[in-house]
Amino acid sequence: MDSQISYFLSHDEPKLDQERLDTLIRHALFEDIGHGDITTQLTIPKAKTVKAVLIAKEDFLICGMGVIERVFHLVDKDIKFQAVAHEGHSVKKGKTIAKLEGKAHAILSAERVGLNILSLLSGIATKTREYVAKIEPHKTKITDTRKTLPGLRALQKYAVRIGGGFNHRMGLDEMILIKDNHLQVMDGYNQLPKVPKGFKIEIEVQNLAEFKHALRFKPDVIMLDNMELDDVKKAVEVRNNTVFNSHHPRTKLEVSGGVNMDNVKQMAATGVDIISIGDLTHSVSSVDISMDIV
Repeated sequence: MDSQISYFLSHDEPKLDQERLDTLIRHALFEDIGHGDITTQLTIPKAKTVKAVLIAKEDFLICGMGVIERVFHLVDKDIKFQAVAHEGHSVKKGKTIAKLEGKAHAILSAERVGLNILSLLSGIATKTREYVAKIEPHKTKITDTRKTLPGLRALQKYAVRIGGGFNHRMGLDEMILIKDNHLQVMDGYNQLPKVPKGFKIEIEVQNLAEFKHALRFKPDVIMLDNMELDDVKKAVEVRNNTVFNSHHPRTKLEVSGGVNMDNVKQMAATGVDIISIGDLTHSVSSVDISMDIV
């Protein structure tokens, strides 16, 4: 399967494209440093070397260690970076995450960009892990959405994977998802478009009548958008009925919209296959991490 359509519910090990990552980091560094860290240049001798540590200021799941190391190395390849915490592991408040040694100019200039990325990704991974733990022992998959910060989608979706979640489509070119606005423009449908080889097709519905209509076409996934818990249960029952379940593999059901930590386990208990949560990425809080010169 083409790499551009391999993300949906993939079990592959989460990874980042190095070239894309470097481009993102260089943009962030230029945004922050501009034409130079004027304060550091005026106050610190150019040859001065220092040691520093990254400290967790709260409990969280660490994500982005390889990214922050790359931030420092793109500023100065001679900076020594030693990870103390490991990707995907829990860290406790007050614990050292990493140790650095190198020129003060480079370490101080790279500090904020590195911490911003590490804090954000760790916040996403931490929240994802909380959702995944909340629905145990159900087998429903927690996924993200396209509600990501512009330019940071690959990083944010990587963090979801580190937290134990799964990625929905990475972009519009990855799978066919017929949403309410498509249906409004189409004025409904009595047949589905011909699906190119290798692509999955999903249809969004907002009530049981629309769900039953969509199920007739046997799409790969039906999204139950902002539907009440009782209606989600009924949709699962209908899907599982042999009258509608005459093909293999059966249509997967995705719950989307209105899901939070209070109701996610109830939704998972209905037997849906997927719960997509925009909150994992669009309004997540970064965790608190500091860098201290020692």
